[in-house]
Amino acid sequence: MSNKGISLKIDQKPVIPKQTRSDLAGIAESAFIGLALVLSLWLLVFHFEHTLSPAYVVLSILIFSMFALVAPQSKPSMAENFLNIAIFWCCIFIIFKVIGFFAYHIPYFSKEVIVNWLWVAPASHIGVLLVLRGVFPGLFRAQISSRRTVIVGMNRQGIALARKIEFSPYADKKFLGFFEDRSVDRTGGKNQYRLLGKIGNLSDFVKKHHVQSVYLSLPMTAQPRILEILDALKDTTCSIYFVPDMFITDLIQGRSQSVCGVDVISVCDTPFRGFRGFLKRASDIVLSFAILAVICPLLLLIAALVKASSPGPVIFTQRRYGLDGEQIVVYKFRSMAVTEDGSTVRQATKNDSRITRVGAFLRKTSLDELPQFINVLQGRMSIVGPRPHAVAHNELYRTLIKGYMVRHKVRPGITGWAQVNGLRGETDKLEKMQARVDFDLDYLRKWSLLLDIVIILKTIRLVFKDSTAY
Repeated sequence: MSNKGISLKIDQKPVIPKQTRSDLAGIAESAFIGLALVLSLWLLVFHFEHTLSPAYVVLSILIFSMFALVAPQSKPSMAENFLNIAIFWCCIFIIFKVIGFFAYHIPYFSKEVIVNWLWVAPASHIGVLLVLRGVFPGLFRAQISSRRTVIVGMNRQGIALARKIEFSPYADKKFLGFFEDRSVDRTGGKNQYRLLGKIGNLSDFVKKHHVQSVYLSLPMTAQPRILEILDALKDTTCSIYFVPDMFITDLIQGRSQSVCGVDVISVCDTPFRGFRGFLKRASDIVLSFAILAVICPLLLLIAALVKASSPGPVIFTQRRYGLDGEQIVVYKFRSMAVTEDGSTVRQATKNDSRITRVGAFLRKTSLDELPQFINVLQGRMSIVGPRPHAVAHNELYRTLIKGYMVRHKVRPGITGWAQVNGLRGETDKLEKMQARVDFDLDYLRKWSLLLDIVIILKTIRLVFKDSTAY
């Protein structure tokens, strides 16, 4: 099938909200508790010893790290909080008693300071917790939109997960309800939770309400039904997880994890969570700054040539789909006499009359993509990732290629795994775009920082050798 010269009309452009940080309030709470404990220790040290020795500085760092690096994932009752705090500080007291013998031989800490701190610290812990639990949930939820979440299957595991989400103020999830083919009376839900509809309506609901997380709480015997659900959700950018333990092939970043204390298995998720996400973003920022600093004179030269070659703007902007299907604006040096960015977009073809003489050289060497390093610094793109397509082309291919929208689980890239494997340039046949998507999904499964470096090096080599771009 060929799509050369195709014109597309888009009546409506979906808007998907940005992914948000789920643990911001929890980290803030833990950090404040750590600071309060350190402050209480310092006040006692200055009261009894009048000076802060290096030993207390080291102890303060250990105390702060112990609390600040662990964000709370659930919201137990205040009675459970008091019990947990009491058990924790009793354990600390026992540890101090056990090592007390050595303390006599290592006179780095004052006995008065330690003894008093062992009752001041729990009091500070409880006091700060009471204040913060009343302030931060409302404060941060007013500023951060929650990830819309639905659960498929109103069974024991699904209801348990729904309850955990409700009692987890820092999970950054807004539970909308269940999808279930059975009636509420048969599920045992007792009308406590909203039944959004039959499972067959799930995909349409996810698209219409921009649901970002779908949890499948279905038995293993429902495998055919599960495959139908996964197939229907491939035209969305939602993250998909299994609640029960089961094995399934062809996972996108499949791994076990805990959601509000409930174990789940990710089926389709971004590889850039936690430290991996930090590593990816940090490498993008460092490399982009370095590259822009080096190529700044080249950028000015290209801008002058583009301006002199034909009338029109130097920088061409076009709407593309970014992370989670959100529309972004991508920068390029203008290489054509036209700047198409409407509901009708025609791909560049060989010997295309719209391409200027300077533009032909820029496209051949990929120099027209250099302004996209600014997009990387803005957080809209990454150096390596699936190449972004025009919105009009996205709306076409998402209806023709199964799993096309899954490639938007990560930021689009200036270069990608598909491009260094010979899929650069015009996609005049559906099979070429299908191959691109296959490589993009393979990148999501295999991602590592080393793979990004390999792709960057291969891209540099292709700039001087490839003849498929025009």
